[in-house]
Amino acid sequence: MLNLNHKKLDVYAASLALVKEIYGLTSSFPADEKFGLISQLRRASISVPSNIAVGSSRKTLKERIRFYQISRSSLVEIDTQIEIALVLEYLNKSDIKQLTELTNKVFAMLTNMMKT
Repeated sequence: MLNLNHKKLDVYAASLALVKEIYGLTSSFPADEKFGLISQLRRASISVPSNIAVGSSRKTLKERIRFYQISRSSLVEIDTQIEIALVLEYLNKSDIKQLTELTNKVFAMLTNMMKT
């Protein structure tokens, strides 16, 4: 594996924890959601650290910020999909406590990175 700077970022580590949390939560979803909500949530979660990594490798601040914006947008997508999972009663509020903390943390960290 490459020894790149993004791997040293706290936001990257937190986003990987977010991926793990999403995979854990979606493992209990009904099998018929395999190509629906499970796939969407997992793909959106993977998008967060992926765009952090790509953004970190860009040369200009404008390019970096654009990828951090995409990463943050994926967090909004996750939030919406979790709301849907709550409505469908695949999850309850107590199930998403850790996820809520992680998404808020990563969102705030990305926001701060975009200010620099």
